[in-house]
Amino acid sequence: MKHNGVKLLDNSRDYVRAQMDKVARVLDKQSRGSIKPNHITYTGLLMHIPIGLLIAIGSFYWAAVLLIIFGLFDALDGALARVQKRDSAAGMLLDASTDRIKEIFLYVGAAYYSVMLAAPIGAVWAVAACGASLCVSYVKAKGETAVRDTTLSPSQVNRLFADGIMRFEVRMAVLVIGLLLGQLLAALVVITILSTYTTFDRLLRIQRKITPQP
Repeated sequence: MKHNGVKLLDNSRDYVRAQMDKVARVLDKQSRGSIKPNHITYTGLLMHIPIGLLIAIGSFYWAAVLLIIFGLFDALDGALARVQKRDSAAGMLLDASTDRIKEIFLYVGAAYYSVMLAAPIGAVWAVAACGASLCVSYVKAKGETAVRDTTLSPSQVNRLFADGIMRFEVRMAVLVIGLLLGQLLAALVVITILSTYTTFDRLLRIQRKITPQP
């Protein structure tokens, strides 16, 4: 049985997904199919460069605003892929890979900001947050490679091991809140601790799912 907090996260994600499905249908219709999911994915990726730079110079408010806007692109590209029937393993790979690159941009910006303030502890937590975040996704990716069920679609495999509190969208939400409140360090600490917990929790869950029962 899922924890209430996890259920709330799932419900929130389903709501955002439903809204992005509507946006995707309108976008596809207005562009007559000329805008492809990969266009959305690459645009979202590139826009995380200036977001990282804004964090680096301490412009937290605008970094948060842009992070909210272009963070939604992560849901929009998948929604557009479903509308255009382009849901594929290649698309899942691109989406997951670009999400990791986005996080690196953001945490590098946070580390630079801390160094410029002569606050090395902040840079340490930025590196830790980056590493812990990547571990969450790495464990999921390795779990997916262990799946031998060919009846599952790429999207089903992608969701199979998505358990845990500190998913990508949650990490980004915590970072946005930290930026808006001017509490970047606190956000990095929360992301690090909860992502580390999620890594081990997800690892144990995956091991139970893929270990043959006697």
